[in-house]
Parts: sequence; structure tokens; C-alpha cells
Amino acid sequence: MLMAHPAMLTRLVEEYERESELRTAGVHGPGRQQMEDVVHTLCVSTGTWDIDAALATAREWLHTAWLGDAYEPAAAQAGRPSIGAAG
Repeated sequence: MLMAHPAMLTRLVEEYERESELRTAGVHGPGRQQMEDVVHTLCVSTGTWDIDAALATAREWLHTAWLGDAYEPAAAQAGRPSIGAAG
């Protein structure tokens, strides 16, 4: 499975969180379509179907990436070969 670059995931998560906070405060930013685009991109980038799962997966991958471990989800670490491992 291909993984999104950590910098891109970081940008998407931050953008989603910023827009969510603005909407909660009653301030609407760039628009609904942009928010939908961010949600869609996060879901596609993480292989998930809803924003909660996308955010959880993105945060897991980012945590792993910034720690310097192999950049893959915990589920993959538990039973599948590592990225780049001979198989």
C-alpha cells in the first residue's frame, strides 16, 4: 500500500482541524467545497471511508513517521512484511 507523505498528511489534518474550529466558533472559512475536498483527500490518502477513521489513521501514521520507525500502520507492522522487505 502506498502511503501519503507525512508533510502532506500534516497539512491536511491541520487544515481540517482549523476549518472545524472555525465552523464550531460560527466562522465559515473558504467554503464548504474546500472542506469537502480536504475530507475526501484525507479519506483517499488513508484508505478510509469517513473522516473520523481518516484522522485516526493519519495521526497514527504521522506518529510513526515522526518517530523514525518504518512508515506504515500498526496493523501492517503486526503481521505483514515491512515496506521494502523481501517477500
